[in-house]
Amino acid sequence: MSSTVKRNILLTPGPATTTESVKWSQVVPDICPREAEFGEIMEHISTELTCLVADPGGYQTVLFGGSGTAAVESMISSVPGNETMVIINNGAYGKRMCEIAAVFGIDYLEFKSPFDDAIHLADLERYIQSSGRKITHLAVVHHETTTGLLNKIKEIGLLCKKNHIDMIVDAMSSFAAIPIDMKEMNISFLASSSNKNLQGMPGVSFVIAEKSKLESLKDRKPRSYYLNLYAQYRYFAEHLQMRFTPPVQILYALRQAIEELKQESVAKRHERYVASWNTLISGLKRLGLTYIVPEEHHSKMITSIREPYVDFDFQSMHDFFYSKGVMIYPGKLEELKTFRIANIGDITSEDIEFFLELFEDYLGGISNMRKAENHENKNKK
Repeated sequence: MSSTVKRNILLTPGPATTTESVKWSQVVPDICPREAEFGEIMEHISTELTCLVADPGGYQTVLFGGSGTAAVESMISSVPGNETMVIINNGAYGKRMCEIAAVFGIDYLEFKSPFDDAIHLADLERYIQSSGRKITHLAVVHHETTTGLLNKIKEIGLLCKKNHIDMIVDAMSSFAAIPIDMKEMNISFLASSSNKNLQGMPGVSFVIAEKSKLESLKDRKPRSYYLNLYAQYRYFAEHLQMRFTPPVQILYALRQAIEELKQESVAKRHERYVASWNTLISGLKRLGLTYIVPEEHHSKMITSIREPYVDFDFQSMHDFFYSKGVMIYPGKLEELKTFRIANIGDITSEDIEFFLELFEDYLGGISNMRKAENHENKNKK
């Protein structure tokens, strides 16, 4: 089948640029998703996702129709009981978990950590041990999409194990690029989605968890109907079906994306992303721009960049790039003026070079316009 789909370069933190084969995999005969054939497709997807981070003998992937936040909300609303949960907030998505917990009336403590530096583990442990509460769960974002900060999940997992705490991880922007071993890292529950490093289409999210931990939720009073994690897990185990209508075409695309990930491998995909990041950072230095998170704490996949000049107009720059088939993203830090560039998805260092060439042209055009304005103002005087 010949391709007629225009290729855009998405330098956004998800959805990401997809391959032609992932796009075309959605063009299939209509099917009722309740057919056994489609149930087998979802079972295959579930098993393959589990295999990326854990042994499917002891862990299970629970699929949901919805964005990544749906899976995070499912964990936060379904997993904690009446005891206290600690939530680490060092970016917009840690903050979002706090907001979700507040909506459901969950007893939680917010541990705030800098958005541009590693979590201080000794401070975190002191915070837990001095809380005076029975803490049963800790929630943390692995790769903070706000800035590109990569949190030390393995070390936090060891801390949780020492203190008999179950760790809940938002791995939205790390899954399928940064190697994860749930058992080794002591992760009890992990959430991600189809449209970031998996390089599928948006619309499917999922929770991967220890089966024993899922079973322990059996008698937990539900806080949510649609996002009830145990109910979704149990229904799929019994019927090989989601409880509610799944996003059919998105799941076909995800199946294809998983096959392409297996061909490339998680390690090689991360290498490709890092190569693109090195190209990006080299170009930013050439242009005199700086980014927030230092390299030793950086994921090398999403970069929060300081605005290049006073009175910077992000929307104007966005529109310039959009007209060239390149999509960029605004910053998410209220206290700092930034914009974000992601180097995930089906992109290469050559795509980043193309972005940098356009960026240099844009900045040059702005500089010339400012010089012309200054010259005109001087003449008026």
